[in-house]
Amino acid sequence: MKKLLPIVMLLIGSGAGVGAGIFLRPEPVQDEVASVDAETGATEAESETADAQASNSLDDTEPADGMEYVRLPNQFVVPLVDNERISALVVMSLSIEVAIGNAESVLDKEPKLRDGFLRVLFDHASIGGFDGAFINNENLDVVRRKLRDVAKAVMGSDVAKDVLIFEVARQDY
Repeated sequence: MKKLLPIVMLLIGSGAGVGAGIFLRPEPVQDEVASVDAETGATEAESETADAQASNSLDDTEPADGMEYVRLPNQFVVPLVDNERISALVVMSLSIEVAIGNAESVLDKEPKLRDGFLRVLFDHASIGGFDGAFINNENLDVVRRKLRDVAKAVMGSDVAKDVLIFEVARQDY
């Protein structure tokens, strides 16, 4: 009886999982009517796929929406202090989304940007923002929003549009 109970529970759990999957299945997507281009003979879906592949090629140097990305050259290192001792380090790599032609101004104002970014990251670390599951969307959105506010304050809201977090690593000691 003791060996039969886990098998029965496994079958019931599997059946419930399959039933829930069938019940909660999304509605099927309706096929779009493909219109044929008179000049090329290609369907809209094929031409959109070709356009997307052309815009995503490695030879393109400009983003499609008139923005460029400036990666800050050095990583940001944030110590996490616990009981008056460094318990971990968080290392982040950041990039700033700016209007085309403003990459040089970002690099010119890098010291001021780094200072503001480090203040935000240290404040976030002091309230425990890098403890536990620190890379969930809510925590990263809070940090990203505060970093974006600093970038807009330093660079101007017409120049800096967003801050992107490229890498986040935590080393516990």
